Amino acid sequence: MAIVSDVKKAVALVRKAVRARNAHRDVRHALRERGPLERGAFPIAVYFADSDVNMYQMRQWYRPLQELAKTWPVLVIARNAGGAKALLADGALPVAFAPEIKHIEKLLRRQPLRIVLYVNQNTRNFQMFRYGRRWHVFINHGESDKMYMTTNQYKAYDYALVAGQAARDRLARTLWNYDLDARTIEIGRPQADHYTGTVPFEPDARTVVLYAPTWEGDRPAAHYGSVRTHGEALVTALLADPRYRVIYRPHPRSGVVDPAFGEANRRIVRAIQAANEADPAARHVYDDKPELGWQLAVADVAIVDISAMVYDRLAAGKPLLVTRPADDRAVVDEGGYLGACEWLHAGDAADVIAQIERVRSDPEVTARLQHWVRHYFGDTTPGAPTARFHAAIAHLMAEWDAWHARSEDEAAADDADDDATD
Repeated sequence: MAIVSDVKKAVALVRKAVRARNAHRDVRHALRERGPLERGAFPIAVYFADSDVNMYQMRQWYRPLQELAKTWPVLVIARNAGGAKALLADGALPVAFAPEIKHIEKLLRRQPLRIVLYVNQNTRNFQMFRYGRRWHVFINHGESDKMYMTTNQYKAYDYALVAGQAARDRLARTLWNYDLDARTIEIGRPQADHYTGTVPFEPDARTVVLYAPTWEGDRPAAHYGSVRTHGEALVTALLADPRYRVIYRPHPRSGVVDPAFGEANRRIVRAIQAANEADPAARHVYDDKPELGWQLAVADVAIVDISAMVYDRLAAGKPLLVTRPADDRAVVDEGGYLGACEWLHAGDAADVIAQIERVRSDPEVTARLQHWVRHYFGDTTPGAPTARFHAAIAHLMAEWDAWHARSEDEAAADDADDDATD
């Protein structure tokens, strides 16, 4: 058995190496076809060291960054060939492929980067931190109460752009010796200004329910995924009732750790296909597309796990249920919205329709939801988050100018001292 296991591991490593080599080849070809980037054109970069597996972290920022680029051109620095290939294929923003440190240094000689934005906590971010005289800014890939949101790694960045007061409260409770006022800037959720996309069905009398579970997690403390514990029961109940339409949007990493989790995900997909074959007018949706926006806007109710999707939906200000983790070891921070949300327990998943009707019709539930929308995101008036995002970048640009001028003055003073000594 050990020999078989070793052979499987060796085969997996070879396949991974082949994929990486092919991705490198494809990226090099695409960059030759595109030609070199314009020198001195980009004051802002987004640093992305991940593979295509985590592209969802970049894709949710495309539209806000495209809007920002109308004022300050934005470049994406890709460190992984698979990630670079996906970024180039998307074509949302200009891409520089910098797999090695020498490539980063060459890029810095060619581009006047003032601000480097980071959407995740990849360990290779540390390689970029070595370059000073520019702001390193964490923008994250979502807002949530997961433990990821209070990691001590926040201290590595010059600034963090956070959603609102809830994020500040969360960091204040967790981080020691961290100056929130100096190092965080509230911007809301700029993505909420870009909830667009093509809805794959015509609206009708059916109640639309978005079920967007996260993956199974890689350790007990992060066992937030509900596909096995809630998902099959709640989707079965909804598919059986002709008053409802399901949009099923599972996390792209579903099943990467637990094969049984992946199989449960596939059973749900097959159930949706079967329901559509039995009733073509139902138009249930298995959504595995990269674009996120229309799903949040069109759904009458959303059912989500503890993940950034809670807060993506919260930013839309519409009814939602949050699945309560079935694993008691999962860390649940109830100091914020999760202490007041509408939970869906595994034992109630089969009775999900009653839970849906409750959150849609109870005025106290609605009022409580709106309170937490304001607490997490501040002013959610269309356009307000984008304005705050741009204002934050403008502030950082002005701060860069001030520090740059100060450095030049100090250098001039040092030169004067040297001349006087000679």
